[in-house]
Amino acid sequence: MKPTILITGITKGIGHAIAELFAKNGYNVAGCARDKKALDAFKAELWNKYPEQKFLFALCDVSDKNDVLAFAYDVTDEFERIDILVNNAGVFIPGSLLNEEDGIFEQQMNTNLASAYHLSRVIAPKMIAQKSGHIFNICSTASIKAYSNGASYCISKHALLGFSKGLREELMPTGVRVTAVLPGATLTNSWAGTDHPEERFIKAEDIAQSIWDIHKLSANADVEEILIRPQLGDFA
Repeated sequence: MKPTILITGITKGIGHAIAELFAKNGYNVAGCARDKKALDAFKAELWNKYPEQKFLFALCDVSDKNDVLAFAYDVTDEFERIDILVNNAGVFIPGSLLNEEDGIFEQQMNTNLASAYHLSRVIAPKMIAQKSGHIFNICSTASIKAYSNGASYCISKHALLGFSKGLREELMPTGVRVTAVLPGATLTNSWAGTDHPEERFIKAEDIAQSIWDIHKLSANADVEEILIRPQLGDFA
């Protein structure tokens, strides 16, 4: 039986790079995003490269609990087991705490935190039953250091790290591992139009490779947190 990885926010950036790497190494891939055209194109690309594997890509707004749960149940119906869950989907909306528009806080909390909470509550019990599995939560350096003009985003990423720690404690005796990944500035669509040169960013492929390497450690080891920054450090 081929192993299966489930990734939210699969069509761009880090999610896309993770899917490519794991598909290349023989994994079935389930994923979701909000852009149907991009989903269909990426699924077709992977299917053409790896016709012996299964790919389930679904349209899903992860800020909507019902969408997340529907996607989760579709995945568990399709695949006998889920080996890896990557809670990757996220949104960054700049703004200050006292001045951002009403609703911005809820949008980022639902997308960046609640989606991981609801999806993990469906998938983790399946992993517990199979006595193995690995959940990766894509946090941020914003999880450990607030910065100006990133108010609700920083709050949501702080909370996601707290969620990872709590989940790790609960799953510790079950054989299911939990890893919080804290990337600094990574060259994704979030930085579209930036004046910063490419070499100032982490590559999305580096994050994907880190997840691959961590997952391939023995079952005796769990990397609880990994902090990855650009070689030249964070932007001032």
